[in-house]
Amino acid sequence: MIDENQIRRLERAERMARLMDRAFRVPGTSIRFGWDSILGLVPGVGDTVALIPSLYILGLAHGSGAPIGLLAKMVWNMILDWFIGLFPLVGDLLDVGFKANIRNARLLRDHLESQPA
Repeated sequence: MIDENQIRRLERAERMARLMDRAFRVPGTSIRFGWDSILGLVPGVGDTVALIPSLYILGLAHGSGAPIGLLAKMVWNMILDWFIGLFPLVGDLLDVGFKANIRNARLLRDHLESQPA
């Protein structure tokens, strides 16, 4: 059963994930992107700076009692997202589709919802 503290942490993780990965929509399309994609446009440091909110989500997952295997999957998603973003333009376009923060928030939700009552 998910306790009140875990619910609050999950809500914070999902809110941050939406800001980073889905805050904006390209007009006339269903394409969504967030601050992660915008920060990634800054050469050299943008993708590294975008790791800070990702680390916040990871910390919320850890504080919610997520097992090490789940945390490792989340770190892998973060590394992939960072690495993809290193490639100018192509990486920025791929980053819009990958959405590591949304993936990680979903992993946390799935884990918490799978816990026995």
